[in-house]
Amino acid sequence: MKRFLVGFLLFALIALPAFAALKTGDKAPDFSARASLAGKEFNFSLKDALNKGPVVVYFYPSAFTGGCNIEAHTFAENKEKFDAAGASIIGVSQDSIARLNAFSADPEYCAGKIAVASDADGGIAKAYGLTKTDPRAGMKDTRGVEIDHAFTERTTFVVTPDGRIGATFSTADDKVSPAQHVEKSLAAVQQLSGKKSRN
Repeated sequence: MKRFLVGFLLFALIALPAFAALKTGDKAPDFSARASLAGKEFNFSLKDALNKGPVVVYFYPSAFTGGCNIEAHTFAENKEKFDAAGASIIGVSQDSIARLNAFSADPEYCAGKIAVASDADGGIAKAYGLTKTDPRAGMKDTRGVEIDHAFTERTTFVVTPDGRIGATFSTADDKVSPAQHVEKSLAAVQQLSGKKSRN
């Protein structure tokens, strides 16, 4: 009985963040944020982006860290396929805009193709029902630079043009890898547009 109880409590703790996140059909909270594309800052507006088609809003823990580097690189590699489906992409993290200027321009990651927005106070993530964790003291990114911001759980939302959550992919809930976040969101926007990828 004790083993069962411990197992249940561990399951509940692991599953808790995913249950809090917005689900398919929920209204997507509108947001505006300072963002960067190819190292150049601009004001991103979800409402404006939705006027052009579906938007993939992907939350990630931190620029210049292992899984986040893979995810940004994979989104950049597949950018033309998202374009063909009429979808735009915005990454959101609690990184400062200065860190994101470097990340968005880095040819190994966003490669000047993917815009990333700064949610420095975690307000956007909170609106989407996501949890955050603080970095360990002295934690550094892949460049050796200390990370001084909180981490948002890795979760991807596909927002339909009418402002609803069309699909949600969570590493915490579904054990989806960073690269699979890209694959699954691409499949979702292609289904929305009725366009299939040509391999």
